[in-house]
Amino acid sequence: MDFTLDDEQKEIRDWVRTFVRKEVVPLEPEVLRRERAGQPGLGRDELKALQDKAKAAGFFGVLTPREYGGMGLGAVMTALVEQELGRSFVPFRFGGYADNILFHGNEEQKRRYLLPTISGERVSCFAITEPGAGSDAKAIRTSARKEGGEWVVNGEKTFITQGHEADFVMVFAVTDKEKGAAGGVTCFLVDREMGWKSEPIPTMGQWGPAALVFDDVRVPEANVLGEVGQGFRLAMQWIGQGRYLLPARALGACERLVEMAVEQAKNRVAFGQPIAEYQAIQWMLADSAVEVEALRWLVLHAAWLVDQGADSRQAQSIAKLYGGIKANEIVDRVLQIHGGMGYTRELPIERWYRELRLLRIYEGTDEIQRRTIARNLLRGHAKVTGTLG
Repeated sequence: MDFTLDDEQKEIRDWVRTFVRKEVVPLEPEVLRRERAGQPGLGRDELKALQDKAKAAGFFGVLTPREYGGMGLGAVMTALVEQELGRSFVPFRFGGYADNILFHGNEEQKRRYLLPTISGERVSCFAITEPGAGSDAKAIRTSARKEGGEWVVNGEKTFITQGHEADFVMVFAVTDKEKGAAGGVTCFLVDREMGWKSEPIPTMGQWGPAALVFDDVRVPEANVLGEVGQGFRLAMQWIGQGRYLLPARALGACERLVEMAVEQAKNRVAFGQPIAEYQAIQWMLADSAVEVEALRWLVLHAAWLVDQGADSRQAQSIAKLYGGIKANEIVDRVLQIHGGMGYTRELPIERWYRELRLLRIYEGTDEIQRRTIARNLLRGHAKVTGTLG
């Protein structure tokens, strides 16, 4: 068993680490100032400028296959990249990304949607969640009926990431009520110009989802992604594309937060001595260090299974569940160690506090992960002994 990174992995990780330290972290004070004023932390032009700077250095399309101009990195390397990006709360990610299901498009769809998304010319969003269908994706009610050479879409989607900024949406609608998720759901590529509307949804954090409304939106038959009736399978492929990446990014945040807590404990004096001398503080730091290390190996193990082509669903659910719970516990301890200053918006701790809470909800709640993990055990799809037998 070899836990060391090879030279290429080290080189890529170190490049990202340096980029985050030199280009992203210095933006934090301004991002905090803007967010306190109710403004977006990073404008679209500013994000693209950062992405272009990275692209000029050869860093573009982390997960995008090389045939489309990306780096085509494996899952372990991508997890390491996300971890480094997570060390800053600035909402940055490298350019050259497109949703995995867009690669299932035909040649014309790739030309109109996939390639412009990879290049950054167009912004997409994925829409399956509805007011009455969150964790239970099979309960979607948005419908599409066939009229001549078009489909007419009606319904509402909610909590859609990038829904208010997107140029087009991958929307899932019921095309056969009798079949439902078992062959009766279809995915459509729908341009904003076709008539759907969006409205931002205020949240406790900086995640800015939107509600999408489809009122007799007419979509050409050529805009069906994949096959009619096979949309639910595409949706599950999108949802399960990389749950390990969410706790990977949280891992980077936790590392940075614990480092902040260590410095605060050494420098903050109370009752004549640094608070690091008090056992209560030491135990907070010790527990956090153990949990960070455990999360690291859960994330990397799940990513390793993905790279091996093995069934990684159980490992990804475990990493997602543990990462969400422990990241929230860690940020809470770090805020406590900082006392009143930790609660202010002058420091990024309370901002991370709000952001990390989302990890326990989106792309599979804690409860859904527990359900998945338990079902896999009860049905014999996974064992407590794990991959070692």
